[in-house]
Amino acid sequence: MDNKSFLPVKSDILFRLFFADERNEAFLVNFLKSVLKLPDDDYNEIEIANPHLLREFEDDKMSIIDVKLHTKSRKIIHIEIQLKVSSELKNRIVLYDSKLITEQIKIGKEYDVIKKVISIIITDDEFIEGSPKYHHRFTFYDPKANVEFTDIIEIHALELKKLPDGYDGTQLYDWAKFIAAESDDELTTIAKRNPEVNKAVLNYRELTADEYTRDLYERREKARRDQAAREKDAKLEGKIEGKTERNIEIAYSMIADNEPVEKIVKYTGLTLDEIEKL
Repeated sequence: MDNKSFLPVKSDILFRLFFADERNEAFLVNFLKSVLKLPDDDYNEIEIANPHLLREFEDDKMSIIDVKLHTKSRKIIHIEIQLKVSSELKNRIVLYDSKLITEQIKIGKEYDVIKKVISIIITDDEFIEGSPKYHHRFTFYDPKANVEFTDIIEIHALELKKLPDGYDGTQLYDWAKFIAAESDDELTTIAKRNPEVNKAVLNYRELTADEYTRDLYERREKARRDQAAREKDAKLEGKIEGKTERNIEIAYSMIADNEPVEKIVKYTGLTLDEIEKL
C-alpha cells in the first residue's frame, strides 16, 4: 500500500471501525492495558456500547464518533479521538464524564452503585500545556499533600504530537505510534518490533482495503471540511451577532451530537434562526 492511498488510524471513523469491532477485541484490550492499570480480570468481559453505531453522514451532518465500553466490574471506559483541540474540550470532557456518573443513579439508589468512569482522550494536537509527556492521568488530587481524593473519574490524555522519535520501551508507545502512523511504512516498522501490533497492522490493512470503508472515510473527511468552512464563514461574515464564541462552539458540539434544537436553544441562548445558520 503506498502513502498516497494510506488511511490514518487516527481518523475517528477508522479508529472506531477498527477498535469497536468485536472481532478485534484482543487489540482493544491490549491497547487499554497499555494505558490503564486495571486488574487483568476486568478485561475478561468487555462489552462495547452500541457496537454497530456507524452513522451515515447524510446532508453533510457531522457526529462525534467514539468508543464506549464496560468492563467486567462495570467500569465505564470512553475513548475519543480529537485531531484538533478546542478551547472547550476540557470542560466538555468533565461535563460528559459527570453525566456518565449521574446517569448511574436512579431514584432510590444509593451512592455505592456508582462505578468508575474512565476517559481516554487521544489528540493529534497539544492538549496538556507545560508538559513534554505524551501520556497523562488525572483524578481528584491534592498536589500539596500528595493525596488522591478519589479516582471515581479518571481522565487520560494521549498526545500523539508529543511522541518521541525513539522507542521508549513501553507497549503504550507502540500502540500510540500505530494510531499516529502517517504511512504504511511506519506501520511496518512498528509491526517488526511488536508481535501484537503486527497482528493489528495486518487486520487494519484488510479493513482499509475495503471500498466501503474507504468511502466512509472520504465522506467523513468531506463532512469535516464542510463543517470547518461553515464555522469559518459564520465567524468571518458575522452571521451571528452579539453571541459569544463559547456559545457558538457549544452549539456546534450539540449539533454534532444530534441534540434536539430546543435543547440547543436552552443551553446556548441562540435563536432558532441562528442555529439554522450554523
